[in-house]
This record gives sequence, C-alpha cells and structure tokens, in this order.
Amino acid sequence: MSTSHHSSPTAPPVNKHALRFGLISVFLCGIGFSIIAPVVPFLIQPYVHSSAEQALMVTLLMSVYALCVFLAAPVLGSLSDKYGRRPILLLCLLGSAIGYLIFGIGGALWVLFVGRIIEGITGGSISTIFAYFADIIPAQQRTKYFGWLGAVVGVATIIGPTLGGVLAKFDYTFPLYFGAVITLLNMVYGIFFMPESLKPEYRQQQMTLKKLNPFSQLSALLSIKNINRLLLSAFLLWIPNGSLQAIFSQLTIDTFHWKPVLIGLMFSILGVQDIIAQGLIMPQLLKKYSDQQIATFGMIAEIMGYALIAVSIGFTYYPLFIAGLFVFGCGDSIFGPAFNGMLSKSVDASEQGRVQGGSQSIQALARMIGPLIGGQLYILLGHAAPAWLGIILIFLAIIVLHKGVKMVQQKSFRT
Repeated sequence: MSTSHHSSPTAPPVNKHALRFGLISVFLCGIGFSIIAPVVPFLIQPYVHSSAEQALMVTLLMSVYALCVFLAAPVLGSLSDKYGRRPILLLCLLGSAIGYLIFGIGGALWVLFVGRIIEGITGGSISTIFAYFADIIPAQQRTKYFGWLGAVVGVATIIGPTLGGVLAKFDYTFPLYFGAVITLLNMVYGIFFMPESLKPEYRQQQMTLKKLNPFSQLSALLSIKNINRLLLSAFLLWIPNGSLQAIFSQLTIDTFHWKPVLIGLMFSILGVQDIIAQGLIMPQLLKKYSDQQIATFGMIAEIMGYALIAVSIGFTYYPLFIAGLFVFGCGDSIFGPAFNGMLSKSVDASEQGRVQGGSQSIQALARMIGPLIGGQLYILLGHAAPAWLGIILIFLAIIVLHKGVKMVQQKSFRT
C-alpha cells in the first residue's frame, strides 16, 4: 500500500483556511443539490401525460446526470492532479450554477435535460473536494475528517430539502434559482479565500489521453489490488442507492400522496441521522473498529432500512417508511467516511485526484444504472421493487468486500 507524504513526521499542520473553505464548500454544495429534490417531479409534470411517464422521466434525468459525471469525473480528477484543485473546483461550481439556472428556466423537457447535462459534466466537485481534503489532512486522520464532511452534508440535507419545499410554495422553479445563487456565491468565496492544496512538487507532470478516458481510468483503478474489491462492493451498494434517490419523490407522491413541503421534510430526516451518526456513533466506532468493519456495519444497516421501506410500502404505512429512511440513512452515513478513508489511504498524494475522480466515476456509473433499473422495476413490479433490489445487491456487496479483505490478508501472511 502506498503511503501519502502527509503521514510523514515532517507533515505540516492542517491549513485552517483550507479546512474552513472545504467544509463551507461541502455545505453549500449539499444545499444546492438537495434543495431541488422535492420539486423535480412537479417540474416534469407539465411535459408528461401519466404518473408512469413522470417516474420514467425523473429516473432518466438522474441517469443522464450520472452518465455525464461518469464521463467527466476522471477528467476533472486527473486535471486537478496536474493543475491543482482550486481551478477545477471553481470551474465545477460555475457549471453547477449554470445547470441549475437552465433547469429553472425550463420551457420544454429537452431544456431540463440540457440543464442536467451541464450540471453533470461539472459534477465532479465533490470528488475534487475529497482530493482537496486528502491533500491537507494526515492519512491517519482522514476517516475522522471525512466523517466531518458527512456531518456537514447532514446539516445541508436538513436545510436544503426543507427550504426547497418552502420555496416551492411560491413557484416550483424558485429552488432552482436559489441553488444557482448559492453555488455562485460559493464560487466567489473560493476565488477570494480558497488556497491551493496541492503543491507543485506533488503534481502529475504529464497528462496523457489515457488518463482522460473514463474507461481506461476504471480499468487502471480496478487493476489495483488494494482497492478493486472495495470499489466493486461500493458499486453494488450505489446501484440501489441511486435507484432510491431517483424514485423517492415519485414514490412518496404515488404511495402516500405527499406534497413538496412534506417530501422536503422527509429528505431532512436523512440529514438528521447524518448528524447523529457522525456526532455520536462514528466517534465510538472509530475507537474500537477498523474502517472495513465500520463499512460493513453501515451496509447491514442499509439492508435493514430497505426492508422497513419495502414493508411500509406493502402496508401503505408511512411511519414505518420514515423509520426505514432513518435506519438506511444511518448506515449510509457511516459507510461513506469509512469507504473514503480506506480509499484515500490506498494511494499517495499525486494519485488522490485520479482515484477520487475514478471513485466518483464508478459511483456515477452505478447511479446511472440504478435509476434505469429501479424505474423499470417500479413501473413493472410495483413500488417496493427498488427496495428489494437494495436488499439483494448490498448483501452481495458485503460478501465481495469480505472476500477481498480475506484474500489480501492471506496474501500478506504468505509473503
């Protein structure tokens, strides 16, 4: 396993300005993304003729966004390894703002797709932020700091959907315009206050077309024995997660007849459990368990959450649905930091952008496939089908992760 230069005894202390900007960026990115979640089905409604067509368009929009992230994330990650994190992150923020604005203007279904495509092409900002944090944080502390990121996202997830639901009372497009404004404000803040985190001596000196090819990047990443099983298990987990995220609003409309404000409040539950998980559960887990064990706990919790969601849909009993969301969200909250901690510790400083971009690309691929599969299952097999998909795939993900860890341990013992 490679060792990051940050883990050496001469490593500089964490740059407080960089840390502050990173946390603010994650917070504003979280609000900008989550604020539109409650209103997407309502924005599509004027251009479709049935709830089934509406569900299909919602999932297609998610898949198109994820496809663009899949294609662009490795490029953005590699460019950040060569030119630094700062210019790439600022470019991503500008693209996101333009995407929100176009989506808000709308006027036709194809315009909504154009907005999501533009936002997706520059949707690698989160992976760049993770690479940014990997630059400024010592390796042994990264899981803890990635947990902080999860807690900040949790706060944003509470505020964003609730605010989106409230703004939607005036007009369904208001959350989109608000998202564009706060993303632009974040970019302006970055222009004046964001320090570059990747020193010139740690940057990639050469940039080849192979490093900009998402398929070549995936092939190269999956050939790294330290992380291939980790990425495959995460891929299996992200497929149903993408399905649930894409169909969530339509599911609550069709099953429980909820309105935007209530949908926004339900999204906020995921934010509440993020704070609980990162503030109370994660510190205790880090004292006693490894990153791999914590990731497994998170996956088991997600399976339990999916089971509760499936049962709640069968009985049309929304309190059980809310409980399922809370359990699922808690599992997702502790899986994320553990996964990113393991991933960032597997490569050195000059590869952080490429690996985080590749991870983002794999996640985008899963979130492209997930909505397509989930949308079809939702239409053909019923509203609970995407939840059952989650139970099956995450169970397989646990097996893949543990077999990979066992193989690595056996190989280490023989050598």
